[in-house]
Amino acid sequence: MADPRPELQWIAEQQGASRAALLHLAQINSGSFNADGVAAVADALEPHFAPLAGPGERIELAAYTSTADDGSLRERRIGPAVRWRQRPDAPLQVLLCGHMDTVYGIDSPFQQVRALDEDRLNGPGVADLKGGLLVMSLALAALERSPHRDRIGWTVLLNPDEEIGSRGSAPLLARAATQHHLGLIYEPAYADGNLASSRKGSGNFDLIVHGRAAHAGRNPGDGRNAVVAASELIARLYALNGQRDGLTVNPAYVHGGGALNIVPERCVFKFNVRTTQPDDEAWLMQQLATMQQDIDGRDGYTLEIRGGFTRPPKVFDDAHQRLAAMIDDCGRQLGLDLQFKPTGGCCDGNNLAACGLPNIDNLGVVGGEIHSDREWMRVSSLVERAQLSALLLLRLADGELTWSA
Repeated sequence: MADPRPELQWIAEQQGASRAALLHLAQINSGSFNADGVAAVADALEPHFAPLAGPGERIELAAYTSTADDGSLRERRIGPAVRWRQRPDAPLQVLLCGHMDTVYGIDSPFQQVRALDEDRLNGPGVADLKGGLLVMSLALAALERSPHRDRIGWTVLLNPDEEIGSRGSAPLLARAATQHHLGLIYEPAYADGNLASSRKGSGNFDLIVHGRAAHAGRNPGDGRNAVVAASELIARLYALNGQRDGLTVNPAYVHGGGALNIVPERCVFKFNVRTTQPDDEAWLMQQLATMQQDIDGRDGYTLEIRGGFTRPPKVFDDAHQRLAAMIDDCGRQLGLDLQFKPTGGCCDGNNLAACGLPNIDNLGVVGGEIHSDREWMRVSSLVERAQLSALLLLRLADGELTWSA
């Protein structure tokens, strides 16, 4: 193998600049529904990726549709996806993915970055996933410094909607999965530095129970109480927990009724399902169908079901294990003792695996307490994890490591 030390040393020299770039990125609010903020993140990333592959391609996505409290459908604009491609005709094609959105909306009180100590930052998106975007760009910049770079083609695909299920960007991910041999995804590593293996699948559902309004005192018997029927359904859904190994149901949002002297005619509730095996989805859908048949069979009631499964379970099959072994070997060369552990969380790695693309999906910075105002990342992991990805790419480029589908 060609000596990778010059490229790895170059990455180490970017520590200060990378920290400054992360501070800038994390100060840009890019909540999933702040379309302008997501676009601003794409603008800020252009100087990191354009020198490697030219200007990024902006891809506008369809609006996000969700159920409002009154049961109606509403549309919300989301930001663009952005894509860079380099050497699409090279023999080995690598897909690198990350998301530009965060869970912190424009009205969130959590907007600022602060240093917790010399090696830790606290801030919105520092770990999930803006630090990972810089890890990705550093690794690719190191590859582009290699004389063997022409053997690898790559695509960077950054989406604006991962935190809300990647519904708009799912077709882009599916198409990209068919055009590449392996995937590197830059979700944050675990707080202990380890990486994810198998992941649970996920589905989000909105249920709207329609009843009939009536006066609560004069003629309550003429009413059909949607809140009561919804409460029954919620209890039945919650009772599904434990009926299949690893399948969990989390009723998470309820809105119904109003004035206390009116029998409520409508109730909206939303829930999340996590699955372990692909056939869990069919089983859950059958349970819902049975519940719908029951409610619809009652006089004056109907049940409307919206949503579905957006991320299938990610099974850590032989191809994934081979890729993990390569990354583990690169880690050992860098003095990292990496372990791969299953998780109940899900990400775009689920979608890509379901489309047949082997991928490791938390190659970003080391951090923790994501999705809270305690989110943190280890600054030194910007270099550490960029060197990990770069070493993998460099060894694939010069032929020391080989990949076959």
